[in-house]
Amino acid sequence: MNIMVMAGTSDARRIIKKLSHTENHILATTVSINGGELAKKAGASEVMIGRFDYTKLAEIIRNNEIEVLIDATHPFATEATKNAIKAARTDKINYIRYERPVLDIPDDGLIHKVNSFNEAVDEIIKLGDKRILHLAGVMTLKYLTGRIYPHRIVARVLPTVFSINKCLEAGIPPKNIIAMQGTYSAEFNKTLMKEFDISVVVTKESGISGGTHSKLAAAQELGLDIIMVMRPEISQLKDEKVFNNVDNILEEIKQIK
Repeated sequence: MNIMVMAGTSDARRIIKKLSHTENHILATTVSINGGELAKKAGASEVMIGRFDYTKLAEIIRNNEIEVLIDATHPFATEATKNAIKAARTDKINYIRYERPVLDIPDDGLIHKVNSFNEAVDEIIKLGDKRILHLAGVMTLKYLTGRIYPHRIVARVLPTVFSINKCLEAGIPPKNIIAMQGTYSAEFNKTLMKEFDISVVVTKESGISGGTHSKLAAAQELGLDIIMVMRPEISQLKDEKVFNNVDNILEEIKQIK
């Protein structure tokens, strides 16, 4: 069976690794070269790199005779998921969504739950002139720097030329750019927060595999304000097969055969 995995996350790599032990041909798509290399190491038969819109995804499905599309993109990659669903429906193939389990965010006066980055900035402004640690991805940094003095912001981003250039374009001073890749322990996050004299942490509810729990634990231990951007709802997923467990996805694929 020809299976396409929309990858780029640690969840996708776990799915690819398990599928690699089957007789299926696995085509992985990622948006970065590094993501492609990781997908290949996980066991993908083939990798395609790029940002694919609906039209391109449909073309890839047809050209590669894909029978199952597994969408394991990031919970906040809403456009990617919408494009995947539309392409799968157009070509009448099986669509499966892997959704990270949602974290139970406690009710705490220091945790400010918001539904968008515009709302996040509103909350930050209410808190006054404080130093901010942005842990929500370089592409969302623009929401902050559009309304907040960039020198107040410390950004932890991927160690890529693209990410660092984005930070500099947004006005973040070099000394406030932390270029690192991976998820980290609460203790490590706490050390960073103390070192940079942080008062407010901005992050996304990206689940355990996204490191949200350790960011939250570190900030709570230090008594910092946390701006938590909650996951967007994707109405198109309502009638689709959605799983929170990798093994359940493999069982579903066996049923398709």
